[in-house]
Amino acid sequence: MNTSAKDLSIIQEMKDAHDTIMQEVSKVIVGQRQVINELLISLLARGHCLLVGVPGLAKTLLISTLARVLQLKFSRIQFTPDLMPSDITGTEIIEEDMGTGRKSFKFVRGPVFANIVLADEINRTPPKTQAALLQAMQEHEVTAAGETHKLEEPFFVLATQNPIEQEGTYPLPEAQLDRFMFNLWVNYPSLEEEKLIVKTTTSGREAELKIVLDAARIMQLQKLVREVPVADNVVDFAVHLARKTRPNENGAPQFIKDWINWGAGPRASQYLVLGAKTRAILDGRPTPDIDDVRAVATPVLRHRLVTNFNADAEGVNAVKIVERLLEDGRK
Repeated sequence: MNTSAKDLSIIQEMKDAHDTIMQEVSKVIVGQRQVINELLISLLARGHCLLVGVPGLAKTLLISTLARVLQLKFSRIQFTPDLMPSDITGTEIIEEDMGTGRKSFKFVRGPVFANIVLADEINRTPPKTQAALLQAMQEHEVTAAGETHKLEEPFFVLATQNPIEQEGTYPLPEAQLDRFMFNLWVNYPSLEEEKLIVKTTTSGREAELKIVLDAARIMQLQKLVREVPVADNVVDFAVHLARKTRPNENGAPQFIKDWINWGAGPRASQYLVLGAKTRAILDGRPTPDIDDVRAVATPVLRHRLVTNFNADAEGVNAVKIVERLLEDGRK
């Protein structure tokens, strides 16, 4: 994509839309600006997000508010141990024609047929049911009784996990975690933010939200992101950063060999570049730089690094390892 006057106009329009979306969502959600921004990056990069946070931090409200501002169909699935794959994708029922008495099968679409799907507490359901959603995430389609049904575009999955209660859960395997572009941590609000939350949520006032984008425009912007040019040095930085997380890689730092069992795969390199592209466009810049890669490195890499016993014993987690990699990259 050559940055013509038309392209620059679209980029400015995208930046303005981004600013307006942030303003509209903040009418309902207090704080969490970085999480909201990273959700938008993932959506426009055609990725999916894993949201980790304790209960009561308005994760569901955040996603439903974003869907309203973007005029997208929203669906929430509460994952439980008895949830079946057909409860997500849909099921076939026998339908009788009242006129002829003939019976036929009819596919009834499940809640996965939406633009934004919130998979609440995805680790509460067995792997068989988890896999039904993950297939839809990868292929953007559902197969039932030998027939393939395309999902609505844009298709964006947000899965939540509670980091505290692990009893009775089925943690996502690393291969399935790798399907998520970002792993976002939703933290507690600050003191002032919590005061404002209490005031606004106990007053009975309901915010009026303005629609900023729609599905068709979002798909155009997703296409624009793919066409953004990236300098070779930015791609090199992203690829080398991902490769340095692999303990058996030549040139991997000693602390990676000491603390990591398995590093990030090629999908991490792709998402580092896509995330950098989207971040630059949302900021009104026609091409990303290395700082954009650095900015998305933690949410891209933290769920792709498998730490070993040494790291656990020393109290080192994936975030600290990513931060150290980025710090070493500045030297």
